Amino acid sequence: MSECSWPGNSEMMKKYHDNEWCIPSHDDTYIFEMLTLEGAQSGLSWSIVLSKREDYRKAFKNFDIEYCSKLSDEALEKIREDYNVVKNLLKLKSVRNNAIEIIKIQSEFGSFSNYLWKYVDFKPLINNWESEASMPAQDSISEQISKDLKKRNFKFVGPVTMYSFMQAIGMVDDHKRTCPFHSLNR
Repeated sequence: MSECSWPGNSEMMKKYHDNEWCIPSHDDTYIFEMLTLEGAQSGLSWSIVLSKREDYRKAFKNFDIEYCSKLSDEALEKIREDYNVVKNLLKLKSVRNNAIEIIKIQSEFGSFSNYLWKYVDFKPLINNWESEASMPAQDSISEQISKDLKKRNFKFVGPVTMYSFMQAIGMVDDHKRTCPFHSLNR
């Protein structure tokens, strides 16, 4: 069996690959964390964002959705200055914005998880890629989620970001077929 090659020699990336990537999560706080980090990644490498993860957790109180929904512009500016996060102010403001919108979705669907997982009938999509090169950057489901989230005023939720997000929360298993972490090999 050969593992996915994208983590390379990075222990941090390997740990994420082995313990989180493509593993189903229904925890709204974790899902919000992944939405935030995937949005921060836009235009950057995942390793850069992952290396800043602990500072994100400190800055956003472990991604407490209620707390993040009430952050002021001044608080967001202070986070930008004091923490090792992606410094793009629009990306930081999207944390507050998306938290506000998640609270609305929780009210409507019972949880953010319920809203998202309905797109895959509450079961992860298990792909069987022979190589990582076969894996798409987006699909029709990520396009649907992106379109609906944009209508709901979410930010940094394009279809490519949403596909990575779906992988991050386990809505899709894109480990290559020979990877021991593929759902069918565990």
